[in-house]
Amino acid sequence: MIEVNQVTKEFKVFKREKGLASSIRSILARKYEIKKAVHNISFNIQEGELVGYIGANGAGKSTTIKMLAGILIPTSGIVRVNGKEPHRNRKENAMNIGVVFGQRSQLYWNLPMEETFDLFAKIYKIDSKVFRSNLDFYVELLDMGEFLRTPVRQLSLGQRMRAELAVALLHEPKVLYLDEPTIGLDVAVKERIRTFIRQINRTKKTTIILTTHDMKDIEEVCSRIITINRGEVLFDGTVASFKNSFNPGHIITVDLKQDQNVLLDERLQLIEDEGCKKSFLFHKEELSVAQAISILSSHYEVTDIRLKEPDIEEAVKAIYAAAAK
Repeated sequence: MIEVNQVTKEFKVFKREKGLASSIRSILARKYEIKKAVHNISFNIQEGELVGYIGANGAGKSTTIKMLAGILIPTSGIVRVNGKEPHRNRKENAMNIGVVFGQRSQLYWNLPMEETFDLFAKIYKIDSKVFRSNLDFYVELLDMGEFLRTPVRQLSLGQRMRAELAVALLHEPKVLYLDEPTIGLDVAVKERIRTFIRQINRTKKTTIILTTHDMKDIEEVCSRIITINRGEVLFDGTVASFKNSFNPGHIITVDLKQDQNVLLDERLQLIEDEGCKKSFLFHKEELSVAQAISILSSHYEVTDIRLKEPDIEEAVKAIYAAAAK
């Protein structure tokens, strides 16, 4: 569904110098420098995949999304969405995609949501039966019935984001781009939106790219993750393999009836010792969780035990730290 093949996007940036004399000289002879927002990135996304696209601020995420949407033209390389180059087929591409930006709205400030939906139905020339069916489906799924007649300016942030999702999907796009869809939302609304994204992907087979700084969004919604840093792809694979590849390992903490000697097993590394409370680090490729518990239980008189699995946020920190070296 999506093909990105050795794509680079460069921007020509004016180089401003300090001082009045330098400013005057720049009027006559401007100096520029070339900035590479993305550099030689490649990935393919199949129909129906739900992919997390993550990176630090300025990593190149939004630039990639804008090229996929047809807003920006690649400096080099090939971008195809559903077999078409977005910037050469902008209208056709727009009919096949939906976009939600968490910090920008496509809604009309003074219109009630009901009229906004009618307007978008006309813009996208949606068949009346399809429109009504989709609208009823999204209103129920997103629990929007109570604010359908409310002007957009009076909606809360959570209500507006639910409306943004419904509008983006009214015309049944094959691809949905979500840029920070849960930013600033409370826990309950975040969970509702995550559930909605999963259900749309499952029932409509919509191909979804999700960019976010909330790693819980990625962990709960996506099956695959693409990590970008300084315009280059660092990782492309499953969320589980990402966590295991860029994480120190599992941590198991035991509470003991009384302090005992340190366990002599190289596969269990003692990382915290507070007397009757000890924490060990281990790797699943060397030792299973069941084996770790069995070894600790046979060596210590354990009163409580807690397991911490690899954390996706720690994995993100680790991959960026490795890339910075």
